[in-house]
Amino acid sequence: MTAAKLVFADESGQIFDHPRLEMAGASAGTWVRVEGSALIPLPPGSELFVLPGRLPVGYDPRRRRLEAVEENPYTPRGRVQAIAAFMAPAYTQILAAAYQSERNAPVLPLFSYTAVGWKDGGFQVAGVRVDPLPRQDSDRFDPRAMKQRAKRALARNRENRLIQHLGTCALTYGCPAAKNYFLGRWEAPLPTSPRCNAACLGCISLQEQGPVCATQERISFVPSPEEIAEVGAPHLEKAKGPVVSFGQGCEGEPLLQGKTLARAIDIMRRRSGRGTINLNTNGSLPRVVARLRRSGLDSIRVSMNSARADFYHRYYRPRGYSFAALKESLVAMKADGGFASINLLTLPGFTDEEEEVEALLSLIDETNLDLIQMRNLNIDPEWYLHGIDYRPSGKRLGIPAMMARIRRHHPQVQLGYFNPCLNAD
Repeated sequence: MTAAKLVFADESGQIFDHPRLEMAGASAGTWVRVEGSALIPLPPGSELFVLPGRLPVGYDPRRRRLEAVEENPYTPRGRVQAIAAFMAPAYTQILAAAYQSERNAPVLPLFSYTAVGWKDGGFQVAGVRVDPLPRQDSDRFDPRAMKQRAKRALARNRENRLIQHLGTCALTYGCPAAKNYFLGRWEAPLPTSPRCNAACLGCISLQEQGPVCATQERISFVPSPEEIAEVGAPHLEKAKGPVVSFGQGCEGEPLLQGKTLARAIDIMRRRSGRGTINLNTNGSLPRVVARLRRSGLDSIRVSMNSARADFYHRYYRPRGYSFAALKESLVAMKADGGFASINLLTLPGFTDEEEEVEALLSLIDETNLDLIQMRNLNIDPEWYLHGIDYRPSGKRLGIPAMMARIRRHHPQVQLGYFNPCLNAD
C-alpha cells in the first residue's frame, strides 16, 4: 500500500508534496510514523495552516528514520514550512502535525493542528469522525440564505441585545451554532456571561496577557431572562432537533449568572416542553447546577482537558473552585435524572496516555456520565505541554485504542461531538 507523502509549504505558502518522504505525525511532541489506517480524506470545511518557524518532519522509508526537512527539494536552499490541518467539526484528530520548531518560533494561534499528507490525488489527515450528526457539516450551510435570514432577524429584533450579539457571531466570526440559530435548526447558542472564574491557558474569548490573541470577542453584557427566552423559546418550539445551550466560546462561565439562567429556563419551559435546554460549563458551582436542574435544565456538558486534577488545574487555572467541584456537578445532574456529558479537550499523546485513560475511566465510575464529546484542543501543542508541565508517564494507547477501551469498560457511555437533543417532540 502506498504511504501518504509529506506535505510542506515554501516561503510564499505554496504547498508541495515531498518526492521522497512519507508524512509523519506527533503524539504529545513525539514524532511517529503514520499508519494508513489512521488516515481519512481531508473533511469538507477543513482548512490548511502554514506553521511559521517550524520545519516539516517526515519519515524516510529507505533510511527508516524520522527527520526534519530544512531545504525545499525542488528549490535548493529554499526555505520550507510545516503544514497542519484544522479539521471540520465532528472529527477528532488521531495525531497532531509533526514539526521541529526553530529558535524563536512564534506561539501558534488558538486552533488545533492535525497531521496532514498527500495520497491518491488528495489531502489525507490523521483523524476520525466521532459523530454522524450533520449539524455543522459545511454542505449544510447556504451562505446566502443564512445571511438573508440573519439580517431579517436582526432588523426585527433591534432591541434584543442577545440576538444582535448572535448576529455578530454568525456574520463576523462564522460561528456554526449561531448560523444554525438563524436557520432555525438544531443547536442554538445562548451566551450570557461576560465574567469567568477560570483563566484557561487556551481561552478563545479572553487573553489578558501572553503570546496569543483570543479568536473572538467575549459578550460584554448579561442579557435579561426575557432576551434569552426570546431567542430560546421559539427555537425550542419550532426548530428541527432543537437544543439551546448556555455556555459558548464567546463568553465566560454561565454558572456565575445562575439566577438569570434559572429565570430564563422557567420562561422557556412555560412556553414549550419540547427540545433540550443544555448548559456548557466548567462545573465550578454544583449547587447552582442542582438549582438549574430543578428549574428545568435538561443536560450539562462539563469541559476538561484532563481527568487528572493537577493537569486540569494547570490548564484551567480556576479561581475559587477545584477539580472536585466539576465531579460534584456531574453527580448532582445525574442524581436528579438529568443528562451529563464532558467536553474532553483532546490532544493525541496526552489524552490517550494510559494513566490519563485510567483516570478518565475512574471519573466515569464516580459520576455515571452519559456522553464524552471528543473535541480537539485548540492550542499550540508545545505551548500547552509546557504550560501544564507535562512529563510522559507511561504508554500511549493511541486515540482509537483509547476510545475502544472506554467502550469496552463502559458500553453505556456514548462517544460523540455534539450536545444531543433529548426530546424533539
